[in-house]
Amino acid sequence: MSHRILLLGAPGAGKGTQSAKLADEYDVEHVTTGDALRANKDMETEYGTPRSFMEAGELVPDPVVNEIVKAALADADGFVLDGYPRNLDQAEYLSEITDLDAVIFLDVDEEVLVDRLTGRRVCDDCGANFHVDFQPPEEAGVCDECGGELIQRDDDTEETARERLEVFYENTEPVIDHFRDEGDLVEVDGEATPDEVFERIRDVLDE
Repeated sequence: MSHRILLLGAPGAGKGTQSAKLADEYDVEHVTTGDALRANKDMETEYGTPRSFMEAGELVPDPVVNEIVKAALADADGFVLDGYPRNLDQAEYLSEITDLDAVIFLDVDEEVLVDRLTGRRVCDDCGANFHVDFQPPEEAGVCDECGGELIQRDDDTEETARERLEVFYENTEPVIDHFRDEGDLVEVDGEATPDEVFERIRDVLDE
């Protein structure tokens, strides 16, 4: 049977890592809002195409995102959805268009999230990603791949990390409550190694 999985979690909770592992393990599509928008940027909706908003540097409005996600899920034989829904309206829409098998919330303490977000380092030359705690380079400040300089991006500073988390909590609390009320939500402790967290998620899905 193909799984229809929704993965929720704050920035730094490990959604991207776990989504990729799940897609691999269960042979389902990994659907992210960003990928879906890029793949369908010329799709006509009654509000215009995603491209028209993206090129103007504007947020793509909910109704357009909804249509794109609906199309992406319709094409998928099983999926793990990551990065959507971002607010209550989107959550209610998602409940209308698909029956989810599992809604998993990766629960990670805010201070741990801040550490994870601020520890990221990116190579200034080739773009490779490292983390001071979880994936340190062999030589501090130097890229293993190309020898370039590792930098901390502006959006990985503590101030930015806390702002991102505040926005997430504000928008996503109602989403979590929505799925909790529907009886679909399972909270998984996300404070462990990626492999341990994956085992916890797999246990939930195999029950």
